[in-house]
This record gives sequence, C-alpha cells and structure tokens, in this order.
Amino acid sequence: MGGFGTWGQQLGLVMLGGALGAALRFIIGDAMWRQFGSSFPWGTLTANLIGAFAIGYIAVWLQTRGSAAVYWRAFAVVGIIGGLTTFSSMMLEAVLLVRNGKGWVMPTYIGISLVAGFALVWLGARLAEASVAR
Repeated sequence: MGGFGTWGQQLGLVMLGGALGAALRFIIGDAMWRQFGSSFPWGTLTANLIGAFAIGYIAVWLQTRGSAAVYWRAFAVVGIIGGLTTFSSMMLEAVLLVRNGKGWVMPTYIGISLVAGFALVWLGARLAEASVAR
C-alpha cells in the first residue's frame, strides 16, 4: 500500500497545482482581455509563453531536488503548468481566427507561440543552470 500513498500524494499535488494553474490562466486571460480587447488571443499566448519559460526553468531546477523531485514535478510541472498552458485553446483560437475572417493573423499567432515558446523554454533552462552553478 506504500506505492499508493506516493501515487495518491502525487495525485493530490497535481490536483492542487492544476487548480492554481487554471486560476492563474483565468487571471492572465482576463487581464489581457481588459487591456487589449478580443481582436487577438493575447491571454492564451501570454499563458503559453509564461508556461514555456517556467517549464524550462523548473525542469533544470528539479535536477537539484533529489527524491523530492517527483513531488515537485507533480505539483509544478503537471499541475500548475499543465493547468496554466493552453495548447488546445491555442489551436481552437487559431481555427476561430480563420472562421472569423482573420485567417491572415493565424500563422503569426501560431508562429509566435511556437518560436517564442521554444526560446523561453531554452532561456528558462539556461537561467536555472546558471543559478544552480553558483
């Protein structure tokens, strides 16, 4: 039954982190909508880019957590970042841009999401490596 305890603890951390990540996504989306309106999916883009940076940083940071890494990964990566990032929403919004006559914006949106997301994962990992090296 010890294995279930570990699994159950991880599941609880994923659920808690997921709720926090989803709430953070809502807050970011609402703030971006209030600031910039609805002509471009700024909230989803912002949530995805923050998540990209965070997952890059945390992936390296977890290497220094020893046996606690499995719990931190459940809470932060699967939970918070999983609840925050919104790839399926990004794809839906890309389709909606096309359907709403803004198809010319769609490649820009997807391009920024993918290129900047990759760059931010890389940057987060590099910054974490630099902080661990100290």
